[in-house]
Amino acid sequence: MKNTIPVLQKGDLIYITAPAKAIEESYVRFAENVLIEKGFRVLISKHCLGAYHYFSGTDTERLADFQYGIDEPEIKAILCARGGYGCIRILDQLNWAGMLREPKWIIGFSDVTVFHQRMQRFSLQSIHGSMPLNFAENSTEALDTLVSALTGEEYTIQVAGNSNNKPGTAVGKLVGGNLSILYSLLGTDDQIDFTNTILVVEDLAEQLYHIDRMLFAFEKAGIFNKIKGLIIGGMTDMKDTAVPFGQTLEELILSHFTYRNIPVAFDFPAGHIPDNRALVFGKEHILHVSETETQLKSI
Repeated sequence: MKNTIPVLQKGDLIYITAPAKAIEESYVRFAENVLIEKGFRVLISKHCLGAYHYFSGTDTERLADFQYGIDEPEIKAILCARGGYGCIRILDQLNWAGMLREPKWIIGFSDVTVFHQRMQRFSLQSIHGSMPLNFAENSTEALDTLVSALTGEEYTIQVAGNSNNKPGTAVGKLVGGNLSILYSLLGTDDQIDFTNTILVVEDLAEQLYHIDRMLFAFEKAGIFNKIKGLIIGGMTDMKDTAVPFGQTLEELILSHFTYRNIPVAFDFPAGHIPDNRALVFGKEHILHVSETETQLKSI
């Protein structure tokens, strides 16, 4: 088993597949053109543009597409077309032997967190980054960092801070993804070891009390006692109940870290937002957090 994934060179083949929800062809073609302009070759999976009820294809079809991406030696990166729901339905039917023999990048976010967790189990890196559904609305930084992550070019993400930040410095392996997906994997064989990690979370369209419930699950599982730092990415379209929950999102999150002396960074550019910068999960990073600035750099 190899532990490192080769970085991409110009001319390498990127494979776009849709392991979850169906996607319109225009999004995929737009992303294909962007990647070709960046110097890569692109292959679109057989059922990527299909539709089967909610999904891009049956479980069997989506499984076959993703398996091809794992097994085909010429493919150097698997770019998931979009999230939604569906990755968990094919996860355990996949044969990962080819990935262990010849690792390659898996790219995506949201529901693709399922695959990030599996890659972490294998001690392999993966890229939490933009997907074709979002390419047209992405910031320049989102797409540039995606290319940098693929090609091994070092970069630092430095953004303005938030007055709610808990200042500090942390060093650890970067892990995480969509909070709801991570929560759904607690206690399963795909829950990773969070010891000495920097945890990144993001989410979309959740009730505040749902966020609180999920954080209590992480707390009761002992995870918050293991991590070295916490990064809060886009918490997009959060909702409140008719009778308000009574805390802001920031207050709610910080209530779980009152007696934990680790840095906490809010408003980080990752998640269901246009400025969704690429993060290399499984790689050691250093996180500096102050009230005025957040800086994340791989080491």
